[in-house]
Amino acid sequence: MSDLLQQVDSQLREHGTGPHSFEVVLDLLLAHFECALGTVHKLDNSTGLLTMVAHRNMPQALMNRVSVIPIGKGMAGLAAERREAVQVCNLQTDDSGTAKPAAKITGMEGSISFPMIHKGTVVGTMGVAKPTVAEYPEEDVSLLLKVGEIAARHLNAEASSQ
Repeated sequence: MSDLLQQVDSQLREHGTGPHSFEVVLDLLLAHFECALGTVHKLDNSTGLLTMVAHRNMPQALMNRVSVIPIGKGMAGLAAERREAVQVCNLQTDDSGTAKPAAKITGMEGSISFPMIHKGTVVGTMGVAKPTVAEYPEEDVSLLLKVGEIAARHLNAEASSQ
């Protein structure tokens, strides 16, 4: 297991899956992938919506737009719907419809959202972005998906124990 995966697992095992713990996980991801912005959304099974539980450096002007996201909308919603990582190499010039136009407010370029999946069930999404054009190589995508699996396992364990 890579150092990053061990650090994420340790953080969530020792401190739970609350907002502060996920902020620490985001800090680990931002440092590892040289990113400047990150989000964690948990799937609310009663509404079918992704609700933001933690973020790093999200502009206040976007908070209302990204605090609750429908499945299938925006990068996080698409990652949940497709059950795979969704990336855009430049949010500032993207016209594919993958990212919402308001994403330009972040000032970020290379962005990736990925699902948190436990035992075949999507429990949320995570995402990171950097202020430079970037395409995340397959080994980074694979590592991020493993981070998502670890986070999902801890979220599911906490939900089961309540």
